[in-house]
Parts: sequence; C-alpha cells; structure tokens
Amino acid sequence: MKQKSLYILLAMLLTTSMTLAACAPATPVVEQPTSVVEQPTTVVEEPTAVVEEPTAVPEKEATFAIEHFSVIAGTTWSGAQDRAGMRIAEKYPNVKYIYRENVGPDLSVPYAEEMIAEGADIVVGNAEFMGLPLKDIADQYPDVYFASIIASDLSTKRNFIRLFPRQYQALYLEGLIAGALTQTGNIGIVSAFPCVQVIRRQAGFILGVQDAAKILSKDIKVYVKYAGDWYLPQEERDIAATLVDQYKVDVLTQQTDSGSTLDVATEKGIWFVGKDMDIVGFYGWSSTDTVAVSFDTRWEVIYERIVQAWLAGEENPETVYYLGMESTMTLADGTVEPTVDLMNDNKIGIEAISPKALPLIPAEIIQLVTQRREQMMNGEWDPFTEHEFVSNGTGLEMEGLPVPAADTVVKAAGVVPTVEWLLAMFNFDLKGTTVLE
Repeated sequence: MKQKSLYILLAMLLTTSMTLAACAPATPVVEQPTSVVEQPTTVVEEPTAVVEEPTAVPEKEATFAIEHFSVIAGTTWSGAQDRAGMRIAEKYPNVKYIYRENVGPDLSVPYAEEMIAEGADIVVGNAEFMGLPLKDIADQYPDVYFASIIASDLSTKRNFIRLFPRQYQALYLEGLIAGALTQTGNIGIVSAFPCVQVIRRQAGFILGVQDAAKILSKDIKVYVKYAGDWYLPQEERDIAATLVDQYKVDVLTQQTDSGSTLDVATEKGIWFVGKDMDIVGFYGWSSTDTVAVSFDTRWEVIYERIVQAWLAGEENPETVYYLGMESTMTLADGTVEPTVDLMNDNKIGIEAISPKALPLIPAEIIQLVTQRREQMMNGEWDPFTEHEFVSNGTGLEMEGLPVPAADTVVKAAGVVPTVEWLLAMFNFDLKGTTVLE
C-alpha cells in the first residue's frame, strides 16, 4: 500500500514539473548583431596642383655702339654702318643701338667712355685710324667688347675684335661689268690713300676688268689717283674731272666716301660704278642712267655675330672676322642677305645692272657674272684664289715689308692666300695699274 502511494506521488510530481515547464517563459534567443564593419571610405584628395610659373628670366639686354669717323648723311661708308646698327636693333628687341659721328682719333676714347656710361656693351670704331685707340682701354673694361675695322693693322686683344667684309668679291664682278662697258678703254678710280684695305679692294676690281679685257680682246687701262683721305669732296671732284678730261675715262669708280665722283660722272654723261651701298636705291642719288651697277655692304652680317657672342656671355670671342658672299643674315622682315652683293636701285645680282647698261654688255660677260656670283655665294670660287698676283712695283712701303719689284709673282694662281696676308700684308698694286701722281 505504501509502495503504491509512493508511485502515485511521483507521478503527480512528474506531471506538475512538466506543466510548469510548459508554462515557463521561453528562453530568449539572443541573436548576436551582425557585425557590419564599415571600411572607412578612403577619400584620396588629389593634391592641389600648385603650378609654379617659372621665374621669368629677363632676356639679356645689350647696347651696341658705333663711332662713325665721318658724318652719316651723304656718305656710303658710315651710311651703311649706321643702317647696320639699325637693322640689328630691329631684329633684336633686347639690343639698343647708339652712335657718335665725326669721331677722330682724339675723340675715340672719350666718346667710347661716354657711351659705356650710357650702358654700351659693344663699341665699334668704324675706321682703323680712329678705332685703334679703343685697344688702349680694352683692359679697363673687361666686360665690354671693342671692335675696329681693319685697314692694315691686325692687332687684337681678348675683347678687342677686328673685322672687314670680303668686298673684293663684289668688286671683281663690278670690274667685269666696267671692262665690258668702257668704249675708250680707260677706267678711272678716285681713291683715298695707299693702305692694304684700299690696295686689296682695288685689286678685286682690277682683276675683273682684266678678265673682261681678255674675254673681249680689249686693251683697257685702269688709272688710280689718290685724294689723300677718305672724305674730301672738293679734291675728289677735281680728281674725277681730271680723269675724264685728261685721260679720256668713260667709266668712273671710287675708293673714297663723298658723292663728288658720282656728281662728275653725272655731269659728264659717263658711267659710274658704285661701292659700299646701293646709292640709287637707298639715297636716291643720280639714277641708273649713270650708275651702271653698285654693290651693297651689309655690315650687320658681321655685327650680328659679335652681338650674339656678347649675349651668349663668351669671354673669349672670335677676334678676327673676314666674311664674304657665302655668309648671310636674316633680317627682321625675313630677308636673307649675304655680306656683300651687287645691288642697284633695290635690285640684286644681274638685275642690279642698269637697264640702260645691260644691252651694252656682251652675253659672255653677263653669263660669267652670273656664274661667279653664284659660285662665291656657295663658297666654291674666289678671285683671289683663282688668279696670280703679279706686282706692279708700286704700293705701300711697310716696316719690314717692302713693295715687291715689278713683275714679281707674289702669289701663284690657285693658291689660297691666308686671311692674315690679305688683311695686313697685301701692300702692292697689281700689274697693269697706272698710279697717277
């Protein structure tokens, strides 16, 4: 009985516990929150491009100064030099051109120092006799380039530059034309005074005349008479008149700087052959009825190289320039010009020959002028290499360098003369030159 009661009690307890379990609140299911780890958004800020403008390096400036030995107006030498200075300034906005005119040897240094005080970086004396004193102050102004034309002296310093164009190349072409034009067989040169520069230039012209004479089977005499200086208008006029009246010259040219020789040619109705500048085109002097041909010197071709060297800061620039028809400069307007060339009434080359003179010149001379001009522009031919130099027995006695005796062959044909010899030692007239007292 007791055992039966125990079973009943256990059953009741089991039932009660099950009931309690069923009624108990549900065990909460705690869901772990899904861990959403947000990766930080990497905001890559492009660096603000700080574009630094390059510091503008000011373009180096220069002042280019010329001392003209004569007045500029009414002269071919200083006129061409002045034009060169202006053309340099036109092409290079950072280059200023200043000048003084009528400068003698005693004023070369004072004027140079005056212009240096104004900012001159390059100072040129446009004739040797008044340019050489600049050498004496070159050491005092080591940052300034000084320069001078070469007449006979070839001395230099580190910053004292010497220069000259090979004008004899154009003069040779003029000689061919003059030799073809003369009918009397007499050609006259009104010249300054004996110096290497003058003798060398006359030689170029005379070689052209002699070649024309050979080709055309002519007997031509070339007369030279010296005035005593570069710019003596009255003396030049008197010599020109004498050559025409007494020596029956019908073609006149000059190695002087006034317009007097041209005036006489115009008055006498004979041909004139010009030099240094296109006097008809630039000055309006006379006309192509008198001026058969001229040549034009572009000093700026040489001066540009000197200016460029200074702007480049060259401490040891080239000290001797002797450029010819093969060397050129491009002007501000794009025109390409050689150092020297035939030019008359703003026309160049064969077209520079006067329309009135052209029909009087045989075709073989026209062809030769065309050929030689082209060859010289290409650097393929030169009259001073081609021809032999035979002394006339006259010329300039120099210290340690006497005038070679007449008929002496000083240089054989085909031999290239050195620059030094041409610029400083060519001291004799060529055979066939008649020098008048």
